[in-house]
Amino acid sequence: MSAEIDWYLQINLKARHLRLLVTIDTYRNLSQVAEVTHVTLPAVSKSLAELERGLGLSLFTRTGQGLVPTPYGECLTRHAHAMLHVLHQARDELKALSAGTEGKIEIGVLPVSASILLTQALKLLKERSPGTNVKIVEGSAATLLPDLWQGHLDLVVGRLPPPDTLGSFDEKELLEEPVMLVTGRHHPLARKKSLQWTDLRPYPWILPPIGSILRDPLERALEVHDVPLTNNYIETVSLHVIRAHLQVSDCIAVMADSSARNAAHPQPLHTLPLTLPRLLRPAGVLWNRARALTPSAQLMLSCLEDTARRLSEEARAAR
Repeated sequence: MSAEIDWYLQINLKARHLRLLVTIDTYRNLSQVAEVTHVTLPAVSKSLAELERGLGLSLFTRTGQGLVPTPYGECLTRHAHAMLHVLHQARDELKALSAGTEGKIEIGVLPVSASILLTQALKLLKERSPGTNVKIVEGSAATLLPDLWQGHLDLVVGRLPPPDTLGSFDEKELLEEPVMLVTGRHHPLARKKSLQWTDLRPYPWILPPIGSILRDPLERALEVHDVPLTNNYIETVSLHVIRAHLQVSDCIAVMADSSARNAAHPQPLHTLPLTLPRLLRPAGVLWNRARALTPSAQLMLSCLEDTARRLSEEARAAR
């Protein structure tokens, strides 16, 4: 059986088989698969039967509710998604090269913690390689890291999560930034000459979502100072939403130092004079250890490193 599977995967498995598996997994109904792929139903059934016969494995079980993947089907379909994504990346890179551009990078970003770093690194990237294009996806670690593992993202930039015990990712620490408590300039606390932790109690919050890497350490830090979080809060990882809502509310939020102190921003903020402990690891970049970085991703990594070095030097000079 092992030799049969090995032979079939290396010699006979084709991209059309991968697309078939993904489509069946999506619709779980052969008639719908035939309709969306513009192939006859008998042809779809024949292709699936050939695939199962070639592997010597049953990939789907037919039930009254449609097709249900067996453990073999779940395994092969998961890898089919990943392999098709790699093929699509190769197609896009070849098209970019033939069109005179230099490639494309897909970057996941934890926006509350890496906006200044990423923005300036992107500026540097475009100075060095205008033809390298970038797709940015915002999200939390819970959503971005699975995409990074599956190959849907090349890099993830932001506060580094707890060390990866499984060894799935390589990482590079880039920038040590404290987390600050911030409000809008109009906030009642912004007018106080001296501030105590208990002064925070009456006000609503803008919080990182449950499951994000900042939420639990922030709650613990506030508990130490006897500042229980109220039931009046908004959860978001969007820096734009945080800034905009702080301008029209009495909310308190948390933000990385460089973002909080960006006086040139059209929506400047007030930083509360209360010091939080080190809640998080430094800002950095992660990539999948099992996949080699493309030349474009390597260039982006270099831009991130150079930008972080310059920001650190500027911060030291300002102190």
